[in-house]
Amino acid sequence: MVRIQRGKLLAFCLCVMATVFLLITLQVVVELGKFEGKKFKNSHLKDGRAEMEAEPLHLRPFFKRGGLTLNRKRTLAADGFPIMLWWSPLTGENGRLGQCGADACFFTINRTYLHHHRTKAFLFYGTDFSIDSLPLPRKAHHDWALFHEESPKNNYKLFHQPVITLFNYTATFSRHSHLPLTTQYLEGTEVLTSLRYLVPLRSKNHLRKSLAPLVYVQSDCDPPSDRDTYVRELMTYIEVDSYGECLRNKPLPPRLSNPASMDTDGFYRILAQYKFILAFENAVCDDYITEKFWRPLKLGVVPVYYGSPNIADWLPSNRSAILVSAFSHPRELASYIRALDQDDRRYQAYIEWKLKGEISNQRLLTALRERKWGVQDVKQDSHIDAFECMVCSKVWDNIRLQEEGLPPKRWQADVTHLSCPEPTVFAFSPLAPRRRSLREMWIPSFQQSKKEARALRGTSVS
Repeated sequence: MVRIQRGKLLAFCLCVMATVFLLITLQVVVELGKFEGKKFKNSHLKDGRAEMEAEPLHLRPFFKRGGLTLNRKRTLAADGFPIMLWWSPLTGENGRLGQCGADACFFTINRTYLHHHRTKAFLFYGTDFSIDSLPLPRKAHHDWALFHEESPKNNYKLFHQPVITLFNYTATFSRHSHLPLTTQYLEGTEVLTSLRYLVPLRSKNHLRKSLAPLVYVQSDCDPPSDRDTYVRELMTYIEVDSYGECLRNKPLPPRLSNPASMDTDGFYRILAQYKFILAFENAVCDDYITEKFWRPLKLGVVPVYYGSPNIADWLPSNRSAILVSAFSHPRELASYIRALDQDDRRYQAYIEWKLKGEISNQRLLTALRERKWGVQDVKQDSHIDAFECMVCSKVWDNIRLQEEGLPPKRWQADVTHLSCPEPTVFAFSPLAPRRRSLREMWIPSFQQSKKEARALRGTSVS
């Protein structure tokens, strides 16, 4: 009898537990349904597309640049935002509603938005800009925006007037761009004045027993600037330690042999022991300045610079670098460096600005202070974020003008936004047989790109 009562009690308990579990499960399902419903309701992009309904998470309810507060007047339609279509899949984002100050735009790489009535701008990454795949025919209300921080060797077509003027907005290394990226490799003034890696001159003089006065580290050989030809000739007049794949005569420690180690503390410590670093860009263009120039300045080493013809505009002080352009031949440059190497007072004059922590170049200070993006700083937008917001804000400016019955403002790039001269070669050094074809390809490539630029212009503009 007791056994039967215990059985009934156990069954009753199981029934109660099952009922409670079902009620809790039902409540969770209801709440999830409410949440998903709200999320879809607030997406602001209910354009009837099945794929957007099926994947509402593409809209990301928490925006990259803070909360979104827009009034009804500022929208293109009652339920939408202007669409910025990345034609180059640089960001890899299928959909993101981003806030730029008081404005917001929907950024996507999804090309199904090509003919959407709210698509207002196409964003291009220069390296991926291809004649074979463009959103043509181009509509009058479509803006084109170019982001290109790279060397001309990545895509010569962009460096000719017929192509660069196709774009309404630009973010390039040129100071004349709508969003200049000239200082894209410089974190800030603090890294220039920092003494973290500085090796005292007395120690450098002692290290000269085993190290050359000059160091060269390049693994991208024979680029359009023809830098390896110059360095090869320079090596006949002065000792150079070359660690990279190009003209290598000295190995790096095994732990630093990977190219990814070029920005590590260990690599910096090796370079900082030298008095001079050959800082040669892979292309000669105004304002094209890379880490090759800034790195020696960070380390307390004097850069021997070849690249941007207007580099003097960006020096931290009048005497902080040796400019190759000031010498008619590598022989003269070698003689000057030997003289500095043997005269501590003259050498010290090139690093005095760093020892005192004084940057006298107001152009450089202003550019760093006024730029709307940061370098390796999680507290600031990246230059890509700033580019997106620049385009978004200008699109919204025109929307507001049209709402007031005024004509939209037409922005257009000009040749100063991205321009480089035709590559040249140095005539004083013979070609290295194994590199002959690569060195000789740049001038024909530049000439061919001119033809392609004219052809593209003809198909893109009616």
